[in-house]
Amino acid sequence: MPIFPKDFLWGAATSSYQVEGDNSNCDWWEWEKKVGLKDVSGHACRHYDLFREDFDKAAELNHNAHRISIEWSRIEPSNQEFSESQLKHYIDVIDALRQRNIEPIVTLHHFTNPLWFSRLGGWESGEAEKFFLRYVKFIVNALSEKVRFWVTINEPNVYAYHAYLIGAWPPQKKSISKTRIVLNNLANAHISCYKAIHDIYRSKGLNPPFVSIAHNAQAFVPCKDNLRNKIACALRNKWYNLDFIDKLFKHRALDYIGINYYTRSLVEVKGWGIHNLILDVCTSQHHPLAKNSLGWDIYPQGLYDVLKGFKKYNLPIIITENGICTEDDSLRWDYISEHLKMVHRALKDGIKVKGYIYWSLMDNFEWDKGFSHRFGLISIDYNNFARTIRQSAVNFANVCKTGSLD
Repeated sequence: MPIFPKDFLWGAATSSYQVEGDNSNCDWWEWEKKVGLKDVSGHACRHYDLFREDFDKAAELNHNAHRISIEWSRIEPSNQEFSESQLKHYIDVIDALRQRNIEPIVTLHHFTNPLWFSRLGGWESGEAEKFFLRYVKFIVNALSEKVRFWVTINEPNVYAYHAYLIGAWPPQKKSISKTRIVLNNLANAHISCYKAIHDIYRSKGLNPPFVSIAHNAQAFVPCKDNLRNKIACALRNKWYNLDFIDKLFKHRALDYIGINYYTRSLVEVKGWGIHNLILDVCTSQHHPLAKNSLGWDIYPQGLYDVLKGFKKYNLPIIITENGICTEDDSLRWDYISEHLKMVHRALKDGIKVKGYIYWSLMDNFEWDKGFSHRFGLISIDYNNFARTIRQSAVNFANVCKTGSLD
């Protein structure tokens, strides 16, 4: 029976825009209406008002950690104008977690930006790092005595890919050069914020914080075991999984590594061109696996492979997201349990995994895909915002309580 360490972090995650509702001052709110998304975020899950009820359920499910995000557009609605009332709201959120003996893991940027920031060029701007750092200092100064774990930026590689390479998310650019600029600005922003956060804790005589990013990683698997596919997998693993972390590691700007893992990419390269090597995937249903409702392969082995790849950094690792969208709750529990087996295998191999945070605590607004893809341990009835704990959540609660996977 897999047994996990006594001090292991167990919990789930949310992000502000996806659950709070009525985040009307950010780029996504404007964009989703402009492009006419089938589902707009609207009231989302009304978590902004109902967070105490949601945290009661997390406590009932034996979670000892919870990952939230702070909505920058609430905190700084206009350039250099900070909202004390919105800061007070997030202080109340952190206090509510602490009162329930749940460790807050606080994310400072989860895909969304204030409108004013976007209109000044967003993450393409040469001033992006300065603007973000100013906001981060404001938050960390206020919350440093209540928070130990920080995630500066969620999935910078996913953000840059969707917003600047393929143009699926705001600001819908399609430019390799702008993608590089954005990734560079995100990395530099994290490095600056890492130093600033540690400086704040030092100046207050507090124990050092734990600061990282939440990094999306995939398993790249060759469809056919030939040289071209192997080279493509190695290139993608380096570019997608390792390059961003390498840069932060070289600047000594990571106290742990946050990893978001969901799926594999089955690589079948049709030519030697750079676009082939970077983008080609199998389209012939070779090696079929069960999938989530977004069509992503369910591949638990990939989590072990990813963790093994990050062992070289010799840093603690927290699984900051891992989850499945499905209408079949028994499949959700299978997904969780099989991935936890891979986490335990990694622990046995000496990989320093310190926690597992499921995505997500509740069903939510899944960006450009809307409300139909349900990731939650807790289901949401969007007609009346009623919350219902799923059986998978009860099964996971037993793991959280006992530290063992039976």
